[in-house]
Amino acid sequence: MKIVINGQSHELADSITLAQGLDEFGAVPPYAVAVNGQFVPRSRCSDVTLEEGDSIELLSPIQGG
Repeated sequence: MKIVINGQSHELADSITLAQGLDEFGAVPPYAVAVNGQFVPRSRCSDVTLEEGDSIELLSPIQGG
């Protein structure tokens, strides 16, 4: 299935959870994630099943000073 991660199209297996999709994408914690504009706590990523056309925003914290 095709989904969008940070504005770029990606192909993932069907019936995959958000946690599995993030692993396939290579996401490394810490990060915040939203699916279709809705924040998803990392503790719930295994509960969310991705669907064709979903849009994922993956944000990593930026440190500096």
